Amino acid sequence: MEVGLTIDASNLGSIDWRAPWLVDLKPIAAPILEVADWRTALNAAAQERELRNHRDLALRFVGQEMLPSNTAYEAFISTSGCVPTRDNLHDFFNSLVWLAYPRIKKQLNALQAAEISRSSATRAIDDAAGSTRGKLRDAATLFDENAALFVCADGTVTDALRSHRWIDLFVTQRTAFSRTCSVHLFGHALMEKLTKPYKAITAHAWIVEVDPGFFSMPGEKQRARLDQIVAEQLLHGLTTAHFTPLPVLGVPGWWSQQDEAFYADQFVFRPKRASRNVAT
Repeated sequence: MEVGLTIDASNLGSIDWRAPWLVDLKPIAAPILEVADWRTALNAAAQERELRNHRDLALRFVGQEMLPSNTAYEAFISTSGCVPTRDNLHDFFNSLVWLAYPRIKKQLNALQAAEISRSSATRAIDDAAGSTRGKLRDAATLFDENAALFVCADGTVTDALRSHRWIDLFVTQRTAFSRTCSVHLFGHALMEKLTKPYKAITAHAWIVEVDPGFFSMPGEKQRARLDQIVAEQLLHGLTTAHFTPLPVLGVPGWWSQQDEAFYADQFVFRPKRASRNVAT
């Protein structure tokens, strides 16, 4: 029998659900927050959505004590369908992301589990015993913890992001950005950091190119479409090269006083490094 899980009211109170970066999660979180035993509410929501992991096992949120000491977190989710969930904001946001983007989370777990299995077979030791995580697992962890989905229907705006042309992206093209782009947080560590926002918080942006019609869809359908697109992208692999930095409080409307001086702070809005020419 599971022991109920509650979060300290002071932790929940640190979440400002009026923040623009939480628009996606607010309707998902609302019914969870109405119940003191929020893990029970999460499991009810997962059951209602018929969520399953990549092995087609029903997804459940369980206490951290259910994770065996000699088993990697991702491997346990893969083999049991159970997501160890601690009594903190980090895991609270993680559970909400499972509800919001189940296909992406499932595919990330599949990538992680396959890499753990491969590493164990080749080195005869598992990750929990201290083996090297590897580049794929590092990239998957960055995605899981700190990714933001940069959704755009305008190639010039996307190019400005990739080139770190921040004034062009957020000031000159501000109208185009607001009309043809949106940013959706995915990383649960990123969400946790933003409960106490500061200017330098930077996401690993994952670019998703869409048709202009995407932005006329209702929010729930946009989220479902993103879940499908990105999960399919991840089928083709994942490396850290797929990411580009995004100072998230630079997103139009996400912070006050977003003038040119704000974006001229090169400690936060850093220019792109010049590529090195390698002699041959």
